[in-house]
Amino acid sequence: MLGSAVQNIVALTDSIFLYYVSETDFAAIGFVGVFYLVIASIGFGLSKGGQIMIARRVGEKEYVEVGKSFYALVYFALILSVALFLFMQYGARPFFELFVHSEVIIDKSMEYLQPRSYGVFFSYTGMAVMALYTGMARTAFIVVDTIILAVVNIVLNYGLIYGAWGLPEMGIAGAGLASTIAEITAFAVFFLYMTRDHGLRLLRIFRLPLPNPSLNLYWRLLSISSPAVAQSVLGIGSWFFFFGLIEHMGERELAISNLVRIVYLMLSIPCWGYASGINTIVSNFIGMQKRQVVFPIIWKTAKITIGNTMLFALPVLIWPKFFLYPLLGKQDLTLLIEAQPILLLLIPVLALFAIGGIYLNGLTGTGAMGRGLWIMFVSTVAYAVYVYLMVEVYHAALYYVWLADIIYWSIASSMSWFYLHSKKWHGQEV
Repeated sequence: MLGSAVQNIVALTDSIFLYYVSETDFAAIGFVGVFYLVIASIGFGLSKGGQIMIARRVGEKEYVEVGKSFYALVYFALILSVALFLFMQYGARPFFELFVHSEVIIDKSMEYLQPRSYGVFFSYTGMAVMALYTGMARTAFIVVDTIILAVVNIVLNYGLIYGAWGLPEMGIAGAGLASTIAEITAFAVFFLYMTRDHGLRLLRIFRLPLPNPSLNLYWRLLSISSPAVAQSVLGIGSWFFFFGLIEHMGERELAISNLVRIVYLMLSIPCWGYASGINTIVSNFIGMQKRQVVFPIIWKTAKITIGNTMLFALPVLIWPKFFLYPLLGKQDLTLLIEAQPILLLLIPVLALFAIGGIYLNGLTGTGAMGRGLWIMFVSTVAYAVYVYLMVEVYHAALYYVWLADIIYWSIASSMSWFYLHSKKWHGQEV
């Protein structure tokens, strides 16, 4: 759960510290934070394709091929990170100007993004490493590494945003720098762990010459990962579109939505974790020629996800002042009070997310990436049209705009269920 939600954890930490700086900084991190999540989702989609391939080869006990699949993923990740780094450095501002009216929000966003963009190299390579260990169902150290990342990010956020311990007071730029340093630290720690991990010997990860993936393997990774990347971009990109339109309603509405986003991300961590796990489980069982257990496992995982999610979500969303005050305990609680009706709306949203997220990722684990992409596309179009109509045409209240998430996950859940139940995925190869 922690490993798959690592970028969410970073975004949450940055947002919470900037909540105490100013409402403008808090609103800006809501917008640019979602933009960086879109960048991270591209790497996550790529790593998901690699994870499925690795899990399938583990199920088939083709361990040398696991190592080759891993290196194909790493090389792809490095090339992609260079391209996205250049975009963030030189293309982000004109891109933001297409969506945002406020120059202040754009300026603050760029202050954050300039130091934050350097972390993409380590985050993408780190996702490849996580894909390797998740694909092998050895996730213990991912938890340790994620905790290290979170602790470093928290400590440096406090020091660089507020200027504590003799560090420069950098505000929102300090949040970007702190997150980048935290990602570098977490990657370095995981790399050291890998060099001492005897369990990787069968994969020949560090044996010279390094594994040289074939062109066919690159093509297979690209064909599997491309729909997964597109799925991730559509899923998180719809949030970027959402926050861009919310900014048109005003900085206050943007700040309220960012507060709701913080709570949403915190409470959706179980969903992200189980969704990542079901990818590996489904692909692994198919590799062992046990397709008959796939649908029951996905349904059982969905039930567990709903139960775990609601266990944490219901108390927080029903009594937000009690549970969120220690986290957002400013004297002025008007932002939290105004957000309360939308927080209650997150109860059905999270329930639908728990079902839809598991079914979509279970479908992805079967290798039916094209079908998953189509489902995401239909859901996203419906979501975007609804949000646009509510904001730009009907000028609806913020509560009604947030109903878009119910529409999105209702469509995604039902379409995924019908496809999996049809068994049309049985012939998929990875």
